[in-house]
Amino acid sequence: MLRAQREKRDKTQAQLAQSIGISEVYVRKLESGASRPGYGVVKKFVDYYQQPANKLFPDIFLPLIDTKRSKEEATK
Repeated sequence: MLRAQREKRDKTQAQLAQSIGISEVYVRKLESGASRPGYGVVKKFVDYYQQPANKLFPDIFLPLIDTKRSKEEATK
């Protein structure tokens, strides 16, 4: 998702890194899944892309699901 968002804005990894204040190597690691971001870095991406964390990092942040309601609806 991160790579798609970056490419959508026609940015290189170096340009993105400079824009949000992290290294290009770290951007590459995040996009490949070789590294997981801390809260501060997640916040930088959320602010930059104006997208929720669970959309940018779906493998880390799961969408909020009301499991009680889901179970109740499944039994109907």
